[in-house]
Amino acid sequence: MALVGTYVALSKPLVAVFPIFLLAWLRFGIGAVAMLHWFRPAIGHTALDRRQQVWLFAQSLFGNFLFSICVLNGVQRTNASTAGVIMASLPAVVALLSAVLLKERLTARALLAVALAVIGIGAFALGTPDVGADHWVGNTLVFAAVCCEAIYVVIAKKLSPYVGAKRMSALINLWGLALMTPLAIGPALVFDFEPVPWQAWLLLLFYGLAASVWTVVLWVRGLKDIPAHHAGVFTVMLPIAATLVGVVFLGESVTAGQFIAFVVALLGVVLITRAHDSSHGHLAK
Repeated sequence: MALVGTYVALSKPLVAVFPIFLLAWLRFGIGAVAMLHWFRPAIGHTALDRRQQVWLFAQSLFGNFLFSICVLNGVQRTNASTAGVIMASLPAVVALLSAVLLKERLTARALLAVALAVIGIGAFALGTPDVGADHWVGNTLVFAAVCCEAIYVVIAKKLSPYVGAKRMSALINLWGLALMTPLAIGPALVFDFEPVPWQAWLLLLFYGLAASVWTVVLWVRGLKDIPAHHAGVFTVMLPIAATLVGVVFLGESVTAGQFIAFVVALLGVVLITRAHDSSHGHLAK
C-alpha cells in the first residue's frame, strides 16, 4: 500500500507528459514484458475454470482498467496528497464489501480499526484546501477509483486459493493491456515521444513495475494469510505515502492538524496488527 501511494502521487508528473490512455497502456506493457515467465500455473495449481476466469477478468476490469482511468484523470485535476487522502476511504469500502461478498465477520476490533482510519483521513480531508475550480471532479474520480480498488481486493481474496500471486499479477495485467489497447492506439500514433526527458522514462519504468508487478504480488500473497477487511485497514498507508511524496518531491504542504489525522489513522493499523499477531493461527486457518 505504501508503494501504491507512492506511484499514485508520482503519476501526477507523468500525466503532465503523457496522454492518460497512452500512459496506462505503457504501464501495462511494461508489466507484461516483466512477467512473461509468470503466465503458467504454479506447482500445485490447476487450470482455472470458467467461473474463475470471469472473476479474473472482473478483477482486471475494475482493479486495473477502470482504476487506472479514474485515478489518472483524478490526479490530473487535484493534488497528490488530496488524492491519497480520498483513497484512504478504502478500509471502510473493503470492510463493507468483504462482509457482503465474502461473508467475513467484522469483529469489534476490526470495526474500531476501520473507524480510526476513516476518522483520521476524514479529518485530513476537512483540513485540505481546494486546489482549483474542477477539484471536485478530480476528487469524485479518485473516489470512483477507491470503489474499483475495493472490488479488486475482494476478488483477489476470493481467487487467492486458486491462483498464485505471480500468475494472478501476470494475467490481470494482460487483461488490462488488452482493454486499454483500443483507447491507446490513437494517442500513441500522434504522440511525439522524442521530447520526453529521460527522467520521465525512468519514472514511467518505476510506475509500470510498481503498479503492475510489485504491489500486486505483495498484496495477493498477503491476502492468503489474513481476511480482506484486515488487509483493507493497511490501505491507510496509501495516503500517507502519497502525501509524503507530494510534500517531499512535489512541493505540497501538510498542516499540523493533518499530521495529527495521520497519527489517528495509523492507530487503526497498529490495532489490527496486534489483533492479527494475537490470533495468527486462527486467521491463517
